[in-house]
Amino acid sequence: MSVTADRPWRSSLLRAPDNVSLIPWLRDRGSLTARIQARGRFAVRVLRQGLDSPTADEALALGLPCQARAWVREVALSCDGQIVVFAHTVLPHRPRGPLSLWLARLGNRSLGALLFAHPGFERGTMKFKRLDRRQALFIPALAALQLADGATSALWARRSQFDFAGQSVLVTEVFSPRVLRLSPSGKENSTKPRGVL
Repeated sequence: MSVTADRPWRSSLLRAPDNVSLIPWLRDRGSLTARIQARGRFAVRVLRQGLDSPTADEALALGLPCQARAWVREVALSCDGQIVVFAHTVLPHRPRGPLSLWLARLGNRSLGALLFAHPGFERGTMKFKRLDRRQALFIPALAALQLADGATSALWARRSQFDFAGQSVLVTEVFSPRVLRLSPSGKENSTKPRGVL
């Protein structure tokens, strides 16, 4: 694997030709659910949820040993029927606590709505990465976002760790280029987003 593929998630987001229009979405520390809801009819579709092994960098971020098991949840977030975000959540299997129970009962509801509705959650530093096919989440994200293989060579993602009652959950959100067509009125933006080269 190349050095480029091993680059860690970054806490700073440098402007690049392929991310400048996404920066307001990537850097926003508010609720992504609320931001999408302000643009249209919001929906969550669960793609998979259950015990699995996190990726190596997820295990490192959560302080888990290699091959540790964790609750993994993957969902597609849509606005007016268009999938705009792939969300991948990892919660360590131990210790068990309120987050374990909430995640098990969440169903087709947004984890983000829960996180931002409860004052006890603490969001850590947001980190960013340009994903391509060298990263484990790239292919699942392409499939979830319903983007043609080969049509998109990279996708931008952000990652946050939320802490509550002795548990930590790691949430990665991968953005579709379609998110740039959403306007606050809920109608698709028909003009080219500012800053797209």
